[in-house]
Amino acid sequence: MGCVMFYHLTRSRAEETARLLLSRALAREWRVMLRGTDRLRLEALDLALWREPEDGFLPHGLEGGPHDAVQPVLLGLGAIGNAAQALMLIDGAAVSPEEARPLERVWVLFDGLDEVQLQRARGQWKELTGAGLAAQYWSEDSGRWEMKAETGSA
Repeated sequence: MGCVMFYHLTRSRAEETARLLLSRALAREWRVMLRGTDRLRLEALDLALWREPEDGFLPHGLEGGPHDAVQPVLLGLGAIGNAAQALMLIDGAAVSPEEARPLERVWVLFDGLDEVQLQRARGQWKELTGAGLAAQYWSEDSGRWEMKAETGSA
């Protein structure tokens, strides 16, 4: 059992934080499913990941293609389709404790300026930690990422 890491975005955009965390996951040779709630938003993220960074390439695919099962990073709305060891959630996407438990990592990226996303993340923290999952809460209020809370053993 890995750790659920909550990233409270107040300065960065989800795309920037996702790119950073996805690069780290790929360096560990983890496959990642990035789950969102809106197909158009995922299509925009897909384009952004193809264009940036200029000095690197982040291998990924958008759910619904012929090679979903082998994508290092799969962007989608549904179930994990690429045998991922890690799951990234944006825009209030859901994960159950049962789905999260066998994964190495789950990242919950939420916009701290959006009250709906903030309340959703609080509910997810309560549900996942209540099910015994280790969790960390990260904030960028100071201008850099700092862990502000931790529960369980990560």
